[in-house]
Amino acid sequence: MATRRDDDWQCDHGAQYFTAREPDFRNEVDRWVRAGVADLWRPRLKSFDGSRWRILRSALERFVGVPHMTAPARWLAADLPLNLEATITQLARHADGWMLTTAESGPVTQCFDAVVVATPPVQAISLLQAETPRLAGVAASARMRGCWAVMMQFDTPPALDLDAAFINHGPLRWVARNSSKPGRSGAETWLLHATPEWSEDHLEDTPDVVTAVLLRAFVALAAPAPERHTTHRWRYADAAPALKMGCAWDSVARIGLCGDWLNGGKVEGAWLSGRALAKRMLEDRLWPLPVTGP
Repeated sequence: MATRRDDDWQCDHGAQYFTAREPDFRNEVDRWVRAGVADLWRPRLKSFDGSRWRILRSALERFVGVPHMTAPARWLAADLPLNLEATITQLARHADGWMLTTAESGPVTQCFDAVVVATPPVQAISLLQAETPRLAGVAASARMRGCWAVMMQFDTPPALDLDAAFINHGPLRWVARNSSKPGRSGAETWLLHATPEWSEDHLEDTPDVVTAVLLRAFVALAAPAPERHTTHRWRYADAAPALKMGCAWDSVARIGLCGDWLNGGKVEGAWLSGRALAKRMLEDRLWPLPVTGP
């Protein structure tokens, strides 16, 4: 859930929307909507198979963060003590708990009762290997795929009769008018996502090469070339296939794994994975229960 922003434009370049099928997550999304940090997106949705367009009509509800895709996470974290811009490079288990080391300032002085690793699996392996090889093995069993994204800015909105489209031909998989999402402001912006297969084949290409190919594919859809554009490579965009174990927890070492790649993928899978891990930690009485009697 990421949004690239500048003074006069914004564009969601990661997850484009999220759905809420499970009752628990739907209740959570309703909280976000009431708080004003999420809303329904009702795009004019189509698909293209290389020769003809088809209008897609679906009862599926698609939600987005408002005014940016990052808004729900920022709202959830508003009252939490956070240490940002700290790259954890090492985890070490001691008698008193876990010690962390950062690339920016070395060892962290505070000792922690437990650790939750909520990174892509490739990044988790190096943190887990020395202390919890079983969890490192779980992370190593996941196969991640990349995704190239191009954010486009227009002085005049393109005359395309759609807000979003699934492209089933060529290097593109998804085209979306970011400006059609609720709460968006600034210059007209559109987003291109390449297919996972094309992205993997061209993961190490330069951004200029990738951008040229994807813009040609966009223009081939009878779209105009943008006035400005910027490109981003998601090296670990999704798992193929995502695991279905929910989460992983080592009750002895007090360390766990959660993330979308452990629970079927997508935003809903990530939230449910984190909730499942929290439940496991509470079941292990990791923290004292509140005293309710005399």
